[in-house]
Amino acid sequence: MATHVKVKKAQHHASEAHGVVFIHSTSRALCPHLEWALARVFGVQVDVDWAGQPISPGSLRAEIMWQGPVGTGARLASALVAFTPVRLEVTEDAAPGRTGERFSATPSLGLFRADIGPHGDVMVSEDRLRNAVARSAGRGASLSDAIAKLIGDPWDAELEPFRYAHEGSTVRVLPQVV
Repeated sequence: MATHVKVKKAQHHASEAHGVVFIHSTSRALCPHLEWALARVFGVQVDVDWAGQPISPGSLRAEIMWQGPVGTGARLASALVAFTPVRLEVTEDAAPGRTGERFSATPSLGLFRADIGPHGDVMVSEDRLRNAVARSAGRGASLSDAIAKLIGDPWDAELEPFRYAHEGSTVRVLPQVV
């Protein structure tokens, strides 16, 4: 199931964004804390539709679709990353004139952030690529491993089995708050 939330916003925010929070796995005990963290960002109470996580028996998962000011994805990731045992992803979709963002977090890898292009691909800046080349050459490390880390491959490998659990989820729309 998915929950829909529209962020309460001040009148001066002209640019809207939207995205999704995927909580891939968490303990039942953390669910209220995650809802409170989401509510602080959204400015409204959030009642998440939690479902069992078949990949990790005893864990729960959720999908929250959101709409709000540009930058909400980063604020959500900042609020949720403090819960280190949680596997999660936060996306803010690309829009005309700006890239999107994806944040992924796992207990073993920590937080990953990437710019996302209009077609959903990870965008890596020239400076970050040059830095990866220089570090790889200086350490005698594999350039392909450095690039894999730049595009989030380790996080994707860990989260991929959990993503399948979200396929076929249904959406429950909460009242929108403006």
